[in-house]
Amino acid sequence: MGILLGKTMDENLKKQQEFMLKTSVIQMERQIQMQNQMRERMMAMQIARARDIFAWFGSFYALASLGMIAGFSKQRKPAALAPALPLTFLLAYQYDLAYGNKMNRMRGEADRIMDTEGIMLALPHGLPTLSSIEAARLDQDTKDRPS
Repeated sequence: MGILLGKTMDENLKKQQEFMLKTSVIQMERQIQMQNQMRERMMAMQIARARDIFAWFGSFYALASLGMIAGFSKQRKPAALAPALPLTFLLAYQYDLAYGNKMNRMRGEADRIMDTEGIMLALPHGLPTLSSIEAARLDQDTKDRPS
């Protein structure tokens, strides 16, 4: 009778461990999915912001260009057109960021950095540990208590 009871308990323990493993895997997969969705939303916001800035800067560029052309036609001095060169570069950069493939090139460069220059990504003092986080929490807790 004792052997039968021991086998049953062992089987139940094994089933419980398998269940806990499955639930922790599911929880980790959900966390990864959630973080990825948050990353995608943040990227979408960055692209939308770049497009908004491009629209505003494009309008400014058009007005400034008209002003430069008008100034050149009145004075006949090429210096009136000089600001067009840097403004053109800025407009092209913003267009590339908003509508071009700049994000893909940046992602490729980030992949290269992660593959070949991983030391550049190291955190100061390394990864936080549970003990360092707990020590900081306790320190903050003692500071928050009235003396």
